Amino acid sequence: MSDPTRPRGPKIIAVANQKGGVGKTTTTINLGAALAESGARVLIVDLDPQGNASTGLGIEADKREFTTYELLLEENDLKDVIQKTSTENLMIIPATVDLSSADIELISNEKRSFLLHDALRQHAMDQYKLDYILIDCPPSLNLLTVNAMVAAHSVLVPLQSEFFALEGLSQLMLTVREVRQTANPKLRIEGVVLTMFDTRNNLSSQVEQDARENLGDLVFNTRIPRNVRLSEAPSYAVSVLSYDSGSKGAEAYRDLAQELIANQSRIAA
Repeated sequence: MSDPTRPRGPKIIAVANQKGGVGKTTTTINLGAALAESGARVLIVDLDPQGNASTGLGIEADKREFTTYELLLEENDLKDVIQKTSTENLMIIPATVDLSSADIELISNEKRSFLLHDALRQHAMDQYKLDYILIDCPPSLNLLTVNAMVAAHSVLVPLQSEFFALEGLSQLMLTVREVRQTANPKLRIEGVVLTMFDTRNNLSSQVEQDARENLGDLVFNTRIPRNVRLSEAPSYAVSVLSYDSGSKGAEAYRDLAQELIANQSRIAA
């Protein structure tokens, strides 16, 4: 039974696409930074063994003693695993390559699909007064991604503006449907965001047209452009909003954040 005296928890969004190189981690980092800039308190959960979100937000390898691996499999305290970033109101639970073995270790756990769900809903989470939790999923539909979907209220899908972009979506949507039927009936698609969009390229426009014809209102109005500053920011271990606040990439993620906030307001109403 839920506790009526407990504060309402944060909105949990899994950022997922089983294809690599579609802007998933870039979207997680910069959407998180844009939400934090707007005044929201945000936690990023790095669930990708590559740990790119952790690196991109300045968490060096020797500072990752406690990670999502410990959160899931060793039930470490939140104060051990949650770290501040250089961006105000933006925190992260980092990841290392240790997470790559988690799939095998989770198989024998009877609660294997609910470990992240339970970890993110423990009472100790209340002290952080979070508004959003963004989960950066691995580029595969494995048990870690299933954990993210079971834990999340919705799934945000970055879609690269390239040939065959829509082909991988069917398997992702099928996984969402299976999770909805078996473990998380309220899971929904938050939306699809077009990434690496090039207005000079007819292919980008064709991908957008196809996406909107097939997915309708699920496609965000905001398009994330191909932008040099977006590509450079991770090497400086900051979001693009910190690296070049006036760049087209930074403005696009601010627009995406505002669109997401507006969507949440409509749902709440």
